[in-house]
Order: sequence, then structure tokens, then C-alpha cells
Amino acid sequence: MTEMRLRQEHEVSKAEIVRLRERLATALPAVHKDLSLISKVPKWSVAETDTPVEDFLASIKGAVKRARRDVADCLRIATLRLADPARAFYKSSLELQAEDATW
Repeated sequence: MTEMRLRQEHEVSKAEIVRLRERLATALPAVHKDLSLISKVPKWSVAETDTPVEDFLASIKGAVKRARRDVADCLRIATLRLADPARAFYKSSLELQAEDATW
């Protein structure tokens, strides 16, 4: 009985390996972006001591331009550089997180 169970598990494992190989063969290749430009953008949290939001947005645009990235990266960088209250606001806003949200 143990041998039979092992054979069944072996067959299931073989089928899983075949499925994973097929999935790997059809998957899109991973794209790795250089995200070092993110460190050039200061964090922003809405605090009075923070830089004005206009300067925050300008630093994002400048970093994206220097890195020769597309405008879609502006939104990604902005969300990564938000801190505390600003991040909480972003996370609570479904409109800002929508797939069709634009810069």
C-alpha cells in the first residue's frame, strides 16, 4: 500500500513538473528596471516640514526624465516615496489605485 501511494505521488509530481515547464515556456520574460532613480526622490508625507508637493512632483518628473523612463513610472515612483499620512491616504483611495489612474 505504501508503494502504491508513493507511485501515485510520483505521478502527481511528474504532472506538476510538466505543468510548470509549460507555464515557464509561455511566460513573459522578466523585465528588470533600474530603480536607483527612486533614491533621488525625497520621501513626502504631507507634514509642514516637508518640501512642497510641487517640488516633490517636479523631483519625480526630473528623475524619470534623467533615467529616460516613461510617464507611467512617475506614478509608480510617487507611490513608493509616500510616507505615513500620505501613504495612508493613497492606500485608502480606490480612485488613485485604479488600473486606469494616470500621472
